[in-house]
Amino acid sequence: MSVTRREFLSGSLLLPATPSLLCGAPANRPNVILMMADDLGWGDPGFNGNRVIHTPNLDAMAQAGIRFTRFYAGGPVCSPTRGTCLTGRHYFRYGITHANEGALPKPEITIAEMLKSFGYATGHFGKWHLGTLTEEIKDGRRGGPGTKSYSPPWENGFDECFSTEQAVPTWDPMKDQPFLTKYWTGPGQYARENLEGDDSRVMMDRVIPFVRRAAKAGRPFLAVVWFHAPHAPVVAGPGHRAMYSQYSEDQQHYYGCITALDEQVGRLRRELRELGVADNTMTWFASDNGPEGMTGDQGRNRGSTGGLRGRKRSLFSGGVNVPALLEWPGHARPGRVVDMECSTLDYFPTVRDVTGFRMPGKPRPIDGVSLASLIDGKMTSRPAPISFRYIEEPAPMHGSPTVAMVEGRYKLLTNFAAGGPEDMLFDLVADRAETRNIIGKQPEMARSMKTRLSDWIASCKASYAGADYDEPYTPAEPFPQGGPNN
Repeated sequence: MSVTRREFLSGSLLLPATPSLLCGAPANRPNVILMMADDLGWGDPGFNGNRVIHTPNLDAMAQAGIRFTRFYAGGPVCSPTRGTCLTGRHYFRYGITHANEGALPKPEITIAEMLKSFGYATGHFGKWHLGTLTEEIKDGRRGGPGTKSYSPPWENGFDECFSTEQAVPTWDPMKDQPFLTKYWTGPGQYARENLEGDDSRVMMDRVIPFVRRAAKAGRPFLAVVWFHAPHAPVVAGPGHRAMYSQYSEDQQHYYGCITALDEQVGRLRRELRELGVADNTMTWFASDNGPEGMTGDQGRNRGSTGGLRGRKRSLFSGGVNVPALLEWPGHARPGRVVDMECSTLDYFPTVRDVTGFRMPGKPRPIDGVSLASLIDGKMTSRPAPISFRYIEEPAPMHGSPTVAMVEGRYKLLTNFAAGGPEDMLFDLVADRAETRNIIGKQPEMARSMKTRLSDWIASCKASYAGADYDEPYTPAEPFPQGGPNN
């Protein structure tokens, strides 16, 4: 049976399900929570070895489930990674190539639309950053009459939202904003109350009622919870700053807002147990990219990469290898550590397999892979590489090339320059910090990976031109050809 995306989204035809890989009968489809911090470094949480920042709830989550050591954000900055979380597709396929650029196209199928077809309640909370949420006024850096970037949560499968277009201060989020924005709750509607104090708490005050309503109604739910912490403006409240009084003011704010986020993770975990739905809830946690590394606002460089090279905006591991967890009682074995390479690209195909969803319309490339067999303990090696592309000046990228591929223990970085003078190949198992370029010792492997990267870019270019969609689609801008490095 062929189903167009228009029929699928209209709700006129729900796709028949196949039995879940992990849950048995479709009736046991799990609740799904996607939590994400903003600019949290690999070395910031306690579960990855930090002995200064208090993250007891995240540490408990790590002990209760799976901790990933080589989990990659889909991109080295926020908007691109967020697109990969919802679609399982690389952002160069649909034009969200940088923060504050592009918008999620209507023909893309999101994880919210997938789960809504099975009757899930769907909610988005926190930073959206995948398009403007208003066409009426300027909001953040974008928006207003005539905007071409309007693509709010409610037009991408979410029933409820409490969402900002971009970053807000992590304390008193509606005050002292560098770019004025609001917490939008629907078309032309924004929140006016309970907006003071810790931003992570302000968000969780909306998440928990949503979860309660769904649980009490017996409905499965998807909650996408995208915290703003510890993205600049980095501000912690007095109580959390006092926990770090022996450190500098910048450190107090940075460390304090992470601990404040951690407390809200604990609050949500407790609520799931009290509602009796924890055992049937798949809860993910990750960061959208590595820690900030540019000069500017207070606390922006306090994050730790845990010894990884590069930071946010870089395709070196410090920019894309992020802290990550999965808690799913009865499925994700407590205390397990996974060293296989995984990605935010994998959320969509994993949930697709677990729920038995079948994609409508013509086949389209999915860049992620299902981790269902890995969670089951059956997958030991990734069946497909993880590819990266980000175009920026060399300095913000910390000197990294603009295209990369992780395949097994190896990582290739290239600018596709003639002769490849900047090409790099690293053994990430033997050289986690990417200090020894072994391309001279493995030239054939590098050439093979480079060829596959070139083919992948061609595939992304075809997707960007609308090849994957049933509906006519014209991209707003030409496919990015590269910058000074590419």
